Amino acid sequence: MTATHLADDAIQLTTVRVRHVKLAVSLTVVTVLLALLFALVPRDGQSTFRLGDPASDIDLGSVAVPTAVTAWGVLVVLVLLTAWAVWDAVSYRRSQLWLPIAFGVLAVFGFLTWAAADGLVPVTGLLFGALSLSVPLIFGALGGVIGERVGVVNVAIEGQFLFGAFSAALVASITGNPFLGLIAAMVGGVLVAFVLAAFSIRYLVDQVIVGVVLNVLVTGLTGFLYGALLVPNEELLNRPERFPRWEIPLLGDIPIIGPVLFNQTFIVYLMYAVVAVVAWGLYRTRWGLRLRAVGEHPQAADTVGIKVNSSRFWNVSLAGAIAGIGGAYFTLVSVGQFTKEMTAGLGFIALAAVIFGRWDPIRATLAALLFGFATNLQNLLTVLRTPIPSEFMLMLPYVVTIIAVAGFAGQIRGPAAAGKPYIKG
Repeated sequence: MTATHLADDAIQLTTVRVRHVKLAVSLTVVTVLLALLFALVPRDGQSTFRLGDPASDIDLGSVAVPTAVTAWGVLVVLVLLTAWAVWDAVSYRRSQLWLPIAFGVLAVFGFLTWAAADGLVPVTGLLFGALSLSVPLIFGALGGVIGERVGVVNVAIEGQFLFGAFSAALVASITGNPFLGLIAAMVGGVLVAFVLAAFSIRYLVDQVIVGVVLNVLVTGLTGFLYGALLVPNEELLNRPERFPRWEIPLLGDIPIIGPVLFNQTFIVYLMYAVVAVVAWGLYRTRWGLRLRAVGEHPQAADTVGIKVNSSRFWNVSLAGAIAGIGGAYFTLVSVGQFTKEMTAGLGFIALAAVIFGRWDPIRATLAALLFGFATNLQNLLTVLRTPIPSEFMLMLPYVVTIIAVAGFAGQIRGPAAAGKPYIKG
């Protein structure tokens, strides 16, 4: 027997077939929960979905479906999709991407049909609200992706949000210019990132601990400045000029998605550009190659002349600027003024989107959109007066976050050097 045959036999013996059961288990759990919900809390009547805006030139009107029949019909399809996922797992196959996407869309439709018995679901309004709630999460997630890809765990996204929101409100109120407020928010995010980078890169302090301390520090600092500076001078220092909506001609008239995507403020349009630039730059440019090299194997990057710690410092600062834009959205678009702890822990949700998105800009953006949709769905379910306790409504966005990260993300590997300081030998 030749050496080649022995090598082939060794490869065959060491090859292990792996069952991909995580998706099948997740779909089974969701299907069972929906079946129990439909069976234990039956609802009848008609569920109406409004597909257009009555004020728009193109109005698709509304579609009414029988609640019980539609909900159970969707459940049957979900059972079939779950069986497909189980069969893939049994056959040692990885399910294709369309399967969880189709399952998710149908599951949401079936749940909304059940919830909207004798009620109305404004589809455009639901999607518009979901996108609006996702904007700061997307900026935070992009900042988290850049930070972790270069080797620094950006736990301080919450602090960058909060200080960016404060800076934007203060500067935009004084100048009356929201663009200057936006620049101030980016500077505020960079300042928080500077501290994170200095302690974690220069002084080798544990990155997670620095991030948590920064979040507490910024929360306390902005809370103090709010009470001492903004409250007594609210008209002068906490009435920022907000960004108006700009509708893009023709695109804004597209049914359903037109008003959602193309009748937005400058920060939302900036978000589209930032997502595209980061996604392209991370994989198609020299900057992205060096950034990923530093985050995966800093020793190898150092040997080819890349200044590891310098690269980490400036990229963490860039991440802070991007997260600061997310903070500006709170005061320059959403709320219109700064309040204490107004970010409400969304920085940690953005960090979860980074993990769920597998440290990829596009996937992290989609994860942030999912969390934003879950938050807006909670608001809609409250309006529809569904027979679900209000406490569970408030838990919904966080439950979705936990399920997404623990259930679907599972055992995934992040950048190899993330969280590890680099000491040049």
